Amino acid sequence: MAIFLTGSTGYLGSYLAAGLFRGHRDSLNLLVRAKSQQEARERLWQSLQLHMNFAEFQEHAGSRAQIFLGDLTDQEFGLVHDEYQNLIQSTDSLIHCAASLNRKSEKQCLNVNLRGTLEVIQLARRAHDHHGLRRFSHVSTVAVAGTRQDEVVQEDTAIDWTRSDYDPYARTKKFCEHMVHQLLPDVSRTIFRPAIVLGASRRPETTQFDMVQAFSVLASLPFLPLRPADRIDIVPADYVGKAIVSIHQKDAPAYPRYHLSSGLRNLPRIDRRARASWRFAPDLPAFAGRTFFRNDELALAQEKQSGTRCFAPQSFLAVSCLEHGL
Repeated sequence: MAIFLTGSTGYLGSYLAAGLFRGHRDSLNLLVRAKSQQEARERLWQSLQLHMNFAEFQEHAGSRAQIFLGDLTDQEFGLVHDEYQNLIQSTDSLIHCAASLNRKSEKQCLNVNLRGTLEVIQLARRAHDHHGLRRFSHVSTVAVAGTRQDEVVQEDTAIDWTRSDYDPYARTKKFCEHMVHQLLPDVSRTIFRPAIVLGASRRPETTQFDMVQAFSVLASLPFLPLRPADRIDIVPADYVGKAIVSIHQKDAPAYPRYHLSSGLRNLPRIDRRARASWRFAPDLPAFAGRTFFRNDELALAQEKQSGTRCFAPQSFLAVSCLEHGL
């Protein structure tokens, strides 16, 4: 029997695959979008080379991984009947990590996040009906809490259907959680909600180049477009990956939902993390709304004078059950 893992060629998914390979003995069923096994292995190696050398990768991939060539959004992942039946019969538990993070494309979020999650849920339903499923772990996001300002958000009260959503990504992930609860009521379920996943705590290397570009842009600004006392919930990928793998493998996790966040005690202030050479935008007030950009006359005047567009981030603090034990 094996763990079915989606998103293994992605950034966070690579930490999950590496953690399962290195810390546990389970076999893995990996869904990889590729035209051939060779292409699939190349994509998998590109993802896992941050975590292991090629010899170790070959050993794990050759003896403990079964690669299924398919697409998350296709019916039954686009697999032929015998392959899909093999996937059902060999899957003992699932970790669904794959998602579209494209916050600007509602179409892509609907297609990948909603349709893709529905296909994974249907696989879980069939595997559970066939032989019983040990656990369904779903990787969501703290953004399902919706638009908030300076609030402490706890796991059991995070979703409020009366609140507006940040963007299509957050909206579709909230509905994904709803589908998991509604369509798998008799399956042991665990929901993971990471905060902003950025880099790793023990290595400088990354494949998250969009984040590298973001910091490069920030470094080029005349001042940071943030208030010095602002606090942003950022967590390293190795922490998130280890938490998901460890909790998924537990016989009986203590909680059904986990906010994988910095927590109140560890949440960094901007002025404690920024370089001394950076200056902060003066007198930025809190702004409650979907967009982060200020649109009042004072902001426009400041932007015209400085040549830099000012914005103040919405932020909320996520309290993690990890602080109280798993």
